[in-house]
Amino acid sequence: MDPGTNRLAGIIAQVALLLSSSCGTTGEDVCDSALVSSLPPSAFRSSSQLSSSHGPGFAKLNRREGAGGWSPLTSDRYQWLEVDLGERTKITAVATQGRYGSSDWLTSYLLMFSDTGHNWKQYRQEDSIGSFPGNSNADSVVQYKLQQPAVARFLRLIPLGWNPNGRIGLRLETYGCPHTSDVMSFDGSSSSLVYQSSAGSRRTSREVISLTFKTLRNSGTLLHAEGQKGLRLSLELDRGKLLLLLTRGRTWSPEAQRLASLGSLLDDQHWHQVAVERRGAHLNLTVDKHTERVQIPAEFNHWDMEKLTAGAVHTQKLVGTQRNFHGCLENLLFNGVNLIELAKHNDHRVTAMGNVTFSCAEPVSAAVTFPGLQSFLQLPGATASTSGGVSVGFQFRTWNKAGLLLTFDLPQQAGVVWMYLSEARLRLQIHKGGRVMLELSTGSNLSDGQWHAVELNSRRGRLTIAVDKEEGGVAHGSPSFPVAVGSQLFFGGCPPEEDGQECKNPFDIFQGCMRLLIVENQPVNLIMVQQRLLGNYSQLQIDMCGIIDRCSPSRCEHGGSCSQSWTIFHCNCTGSGYSGATCHSSVYQQSCEAYKHNGNTSGQFYIDVDGSGPIKPQLVYCNMTAENTWMVIQHNNTELTRVRPSPGGDATPVQFDYLTEEEQLLAVISQSEHCEQELSYQCRKSRLLNTPEGSPFSWWLGGPGPGHLQTYWGGAHPGSQQCACGLQGDCVDPQHYCNCDADRVEWTEDSGLLTHKESLPVRSLLLGDIQRPGSEAAYRVGPLRCHGDKSFWNAAFFDKETSYLHFPTFHGELSADVSFLFKTTASSGVFLENLGIKDFIRIELSSSTQVVFSFDVGNGPLEVGVESSVPLNDNRWHRVRAERNVKEASLRLDELPAATQEAPADGHFHLQLNSQLFIGGTASRQKGFRGCIRSLQLNGVTLDLEERAKITPGVQPGCPGHCSSYGSLCQNRGRCVERENGFDCDCSLSAYTGVFCHTEVSASFSSETSVSYTFKEPYELSRNSSALPSSIFSDTTLRGENVSLSFRTNQSPTLLLYVSSYYREYLALLINKHDELEVRYKLDSSREAEVLRSRVRSLANGQLHTVSIRRLADSVSVQVDQNAREDFNLTSDRDFGGIKSLVMGRVHDSDDLDPDLAQLASLGFTGCLSLVHFNSLTPLKAALFHRDAGPVVITGPLVQSNCGSPASANHYASENTHTLSDQSGSVGSGQPLVNAIRTDSALIGGVIAVVIFVIVAGLAVTARFLYRRKETYRNQEVKGVKQEDSQDLPFNNQTDSQNASGENPKEYFI
Repeated sequence: MDPGTNRLAGIIAQVALLLSSSCGTTGEDVCDSALVSSLPPSAFRSSSQLSSSHGPGFAKLNRREGAGGWSPLTSDRYQWLEVDLGERTKITAVATQGRYGSSDWLTSYLLMFSDTGHNWKQYRQEDSIGSFPGNSNADSVVQYKLQQPAVARFLRLIPLGWNPNGRIGLRLETYGCPHTSDVMSFDGSSSSLVYQSSAGSRRTSREVISLTFKTLRNSGTLLHAEGQKGLRLSLELDRGKLLLLLTRGRTWSPEAQRLASLGSLLDDQHWHQVAVERRGAHLNLTVDKHTERVQIPAEFNHWDMEKLTAGAVHTQKLVGTQRNFHGCLENLLFNGVNLIELAKHNDHRVTAMGNVTFSCAEPVSAAVTFPGLQSFLQLPGATASTSGGVSVGFQFRTWNKAGLLLTFDLPQQAGVVWMYLSEARLRLQIHKGGRVMLELSTGSNLSDGQWHAVELNSRRGRLTIAVDKEEGGVAHGSPSFPVAVGSQLFFGGCPPEEDGQECKNPFDIFQGCMRLLIVENQPVNLIMVQQRLLGNYSQLQIDMCGIIDRCSPSRCEHGGSCSQSWTIFHCNCTGSGYSGATCHSSVYQQSCEAYKHNGNTSGQFYIDVDGSGPIKPQLVYCNMTAENTWMVIQHNNTELTRVRPSPGGDATPVQFDYLTEEEQLLAVISQSEHCEQELSYQCRKSRLLNTPEGSPFSWWLGGPGPGHLQTYWGGAHPGSQQCACGLQGDCVDPQHYCNCDADRVEWTEDSGLLTHKESLPVRSLLLGDIQRPGSEAAYRVGPLRCHGDKSFWNAAFFDKETSYLHFPTFHGELSADVSFLFKTTASSGVFLENLGIKDFIRIELSSSTQVVFSFDVGNGPLEVGVESSVPLNDNRWHRVRAERNVKEASLRLDELPAATQEAPADGHFHLQLNSQLFIGGTASRQKGFRGCIRSLQLNGVTLDLEERAKITPGVQPGCPGHCSSYGSLCQNRGRCVERENGFDCDCSLSAYTGVFCHTEVSASFSSETSVSYTFKEPYELSRNSSALPSSIFSDTTLRGENVSLSFRTNQSPTLLLYVSSYYREYLALLINKHDELEVRYKLDSSREAEVLRSRVRSLANGQLHTVSIRRLADSVSVQVDQNAREDFNLTSDRDFGGIKSLVMGRVHDSDDLDPDLAQLASLGFTGCLSLVHFNSLTPLKAALFHRDAGPVVITGPLVQSNCGSPASANHYASENTHTLSDQSGSVGSGQPLVNAIRTDSALIGGVIAVVIFVIVAGLAVTARFLYRRKETYRNQEVKGVKQEDSQDLPFNNQTDSQNASGENPKEYFI
């Protein structure tokens, strides 16, 4: 080759080299170069080697030199292989291989990293998994890419498992790239680095400060940034946590506002990455992999940093150096500029002060970890020359409140000394002859994860224990016997008893770390211990501290407090409103609608609109009416308020502050089917909207945030600039669109409901025309009222096993909860399934009585199942709630006890899914679900099943038929009526009223009160229900009666109830002068009345009593309260014919009465009557609620009240506050508390009355005639006869029936 060719080849090679190096520097993602294969044998170390040909230097991937890899002398978990990469390097992957041509390979291992060859740090996946999968044979290569790259010089691999038919054998390779590093060391005294921002530098919307640090001290200021107006931000270590602090003022003040706290155990002498990023009005603080977003105070909106200080803060007001950082910083960058590099080059913008070095001093301090049950460290005791006393010192850190720290025997079997933790205090006991001779304690809160220094000294008859001596944790004792160390000391625990050691441990084991061990003023060399050259040990991790803070970041959600031990963490959810292992699931329902369908009545409830989502629970009033379930949200002024002119202004602003937070308010409006808010303006010479120039005098703001300008009034349409009268065309002045715009001197009003959800709630009013002489006005903005839960009734019906709905992938990596209701007639089927590469989540009906929740997050499939004692394929709604978090999985079915499955303590916990979410089926279209699924929510988000079902074949939107599940909520003969979304209780057959026919209907009577229900000519009822009869008859003939009522009175004698007929016959219930109940029947006008007396006395004692009377022909039964039933026979077997009227209270028409009864009837009744039934009639209910719509005549005062019957004992308690409760089984139960707050009860009552009146007026029932011939029977004497209740009575009291028949001709309704 000629010289020209050589020269050309050299140029091409140089260009190629330049291109390759350029690509390597710019491509940040390319970091996968082999790091081990080129290292010399001296870079390898190991715990031992089987032979020289099995040495660590042969442990290179795919090499066959020597014996084909490294094998230790013995195969156990104390072996290790170490590689020195020569300098700190970025490591991204590790590959392993067994020893060539052998049966020796690893099946699992641990990875450790270090900068110095000491103070190792275990690499963990997902912050939890410590072990890595190994090989299954000697030749295949298993490579694992690190989730987070590690930067270190030394790598150590510790075998955990190996081929059981071989031994440990290893070849390995690591991959990565060089790590660029500029380091500076600070001495904690006066050393610092100061960066001064140039005057002309431009402020940007995004500023970033990043650095890496390491330290052994748990406190100190890392960075301090100063700006205008004395505002300062600082990053400060405090007890191993990093705080972001804000201080105000020109002088230094120890008072600082904490903006964020992140990280933990940052004083472990390992590198930690920190970044502070300002984006607009937010700061993002990142420590290692975790980020916290912080809202910047308003004064920082125009704040420019003038000076940035790292290390010592030089402030005149600062005394001492305890706040100064002692440690190393690496790659301190401000907006991409490396400040340490500038300091190295003496850039004028950066000043290094004090004892600063551009390297990192690494103190060598070996620690030891006690991880488990059999961990202990045994060291030799004092020699004869040093005996006669004790001097032991060490430092420890732990999360456990109890555990043995140190024990040793006294010489000549004189006793034993135990130093241990109990209730996070340091205690010392000396036992001698089985008795406690000395006991000392000191310190507190020693289980906080911080390092604590312990000293034990005994000299000249005085014994002292100290923990953190500088903080005063010292205790003294004066034993009457010498205290010295025997032949050996045991730290952390004792060997197994079979080892023959004298060591006894009656306390808990110690789990934690120790360092700086000193015995008789001599430091203990733990490396010699590791090499078996000193003492003895078992199951220790030497030269590292393996403590983990499981509460940083906290896995407890929604404000739950986190506590921990060495192996687990616990969440305290008290007061949070959430429950579960991580406080993930809300204990409250998501709407008033849901509370109603749990059987709750009106009252105050906590509503959690997004379930397990971020929005907090809110207290609202739920008004359970027959038509709708209203959620009422109050604000600071719902009363009619007189307008006061604002001084010096043309308009008066009025602000409304709601009792719920913004996000809660908007979520309620969005979730509800309908919302409304009353807006009323009463005026006198005060105009409202319409002005000559077109701009309104007054307006209001409504909608999200501060609200949007609205120029229409209640009852009109958005943007119309009208009031309700303008829309209806009935304003007092036809030339205007509001009554108030007529500008009249008489009072008038514009009011109506705002129903446009996008404009709600009303945030503020601005009232303008109130400054003129004679102008007067008042306004009222009612509470926000919403009804209907779009989520609760969102349902889909799956009519084939192959049909399903699909949605985007469910993301519930750390916490996932799924809740829904289902009903089916099938015995099995999959409700939900979502798959990943290996992970999955599935909920299915596995049999007619079992629901199973199964999943896999990388630890293998797990199942949680709940077995029901009743069939689940009964076509009734059943509720399923499944949750999976980092601690456990749980499954709840209806109100059965939850089933749980604990997660592995050190297992995978990220749920990684990537397929579509299948509802009602699976990806394979097998084992599909046939039936209805409703209210499906994943992590608090409702899936819109109905919308998706509309476009999916084989799936129908909606699912009717709710009475089978909720009909039992209708009480006291109430009848369940189906609605498209829900159900109603028809109380027309019941003497009760209310949303569930549960509210007692009762009234207070005075002596002048008379309530008469008259059976007149046929009249049409204002009802139109298929369950009601078609008519009521004037000439009614009864074969029997069923009468019941409750009363409370102090009057005797008195008449309770009187029923008369056109044939001068009657039935009377009265209390005689002996306080006994009398039932008088006169079924033959030609004969005297027959008197039936009950043996129960003291009925006029002011207490509540209940009476039930049943007659069939001549047989009569009477029951008072819970007393035994009394049976009678009448002397005539006749019908009660031609019923004329039923009277409660004073009887004005007493011509047909016997003289003594007429005198009693004229006295009236004073007391309380309730729950009056006459066959199917409820006359008292008709008098109170339908007095204008039926044959009811009332004279005198009749006041609705509460007699206090057992059935209505919870009437007032139904309006109450349902508060935070984390008790087991109370999820969503809404159990009431007392002291209810009624809201707008008058308005609500009026609305109910109007609605009922309209319903009654709109229904029609035709009357038909029934006449049954009266027969004459032979006279018989009255005698008591025991007779069973006849099942043939056409008027039987079907109190348990949910669907009372309306076809029976002997049932009578109001």
